[in-house]
Amino acid sequence: MKETVFPGMASAPATSFGLTADQASFAETTRRFAQEVLAPGYKAREAAATIPLELRRQMGELGLIGVEFPPAFGGIGADHVTAGVVLEAISEGDFNVGYIQLLGSLCGAIVARHAAGDIAAQVLPRVISGESLIALALTEPHGGSDAAALALKAVRDGDTYVLDGEKTSISMADQADLAVVFARTGTAAERAHGISAFLVDLASPGISRTRFSDLGQHAVGRGSIFFDQVRVPAQNRLGAEGSGFVQVMQGFDFSRALIGLQCLAVARVSLAETWAYVKGRKSFGRPLADNQGVTFPLAEAETMVEAARLLCFHTLAAKDAGAPHTREAAMCKWWAPKLAFEVVQTCLLLHGHAGWSTELPFEQRLRDVLGLQIGDGTAQIMKLIIAREALKAVSA
Repeated sequence: MKETVFPGMASAPATSFGLTADQASFAETTRRFAQEVLAPGYKAREAAATIPLELRRQMGELGLIGVEFPPAFGGIGADHVTAGVVLEAISEGDFNVGYIQLLGSLCGAIVARHAAGDIAAQVLPRVISGESLIALALTEPHGGSDAAALALKAVRDGDTYVLDGEKTSISMADQADLAVVFARTGTAAERAHGISAFLVDLASPGISRTRFSDLGQHAVGRGSIFFDQVRVPAQNRLGAEGSGFVQVMQGFDFSRALIGLQCLAVARVSLAETWAYVKGRKSFGRPLADNQGVTFPLAEAETMVEAARLLCFHTLAAKDAGAPHTREAAMCKWWAPKLAFEVVQTCLLLHGHAGWSTELPFEQRLRDVLGLQIGDGTAQIMKLIIAREALKAVSA
């Protein structure tokens, strides 16, 4: 039986990347959940501006959060390619719900590697089960792309640190119950070497939060977190003092490939729906698909999406192999969100007036993927990283 994402619209083609039997099984389980549970509520979750706890619990029960973590933390010890397969399938049903897996993987990895053993053992099973949600609190009002220019201070006071300052543009700021917070423990002159990371309970006294009114990603939400003399136990510091910046930069290579797959999933679903539409829709007595002016743009989009998708999986495979992949991760991050936006726009236009309607998903998808041309590293920063890596190779 043909599965559908939206009534009358074809689903995305099955995942293919030389998957193992286990990976293919995960892809099928996740895709079924995405199409039967996530896709029908895509617009409703946007209207409610939240991803319900109960839905996160369902994902946790199916083992769809943090699959790459070991069984001791509640995961299954899968590789990073499998994590990408799962995130891609989730995002086919709802781009925004993909953030649950994305944040769980990015923030969870920092906690797993750098938190005290007893803290990691308490926190990670809750994240992987869907009970807890960890936000990444890095960006500040005057330090967007310059992530090392942090002003939020963490001052040691006995067995606690006192945090003062603001984090802004934080995804899921008002929904998360925990945050990995990066703060300055050294001097401003030390730049990246003076930054430390802390696991902070967002119910702590002195914390307040706001939510922004954004163009898209309403179910995720973005906002500021304010810290006013917030006391954090010293044992909640993640790793050595001054090592926080290195921790988050290492994690971004993984998350950038995941973001690429998250955005491309939306493009793939939109393409599948549009091929079905142009095959069935008639104009001047003939299917729209008889016109090369219709099919050629879709053929070009199929080619570009497939190439970008393979790049994302190549990056994850490199991570699994322990090979350098910073350059490839940056390529994923600048290209995939831009490409996804362009593809969804093409699909919207080929649906004519119907595509312009809010009854179809294209307008929401456009708004949702656009934000990731900004968040988690702009295209300009990604190109700087690629250029830096290329010049290293030349000098070597």
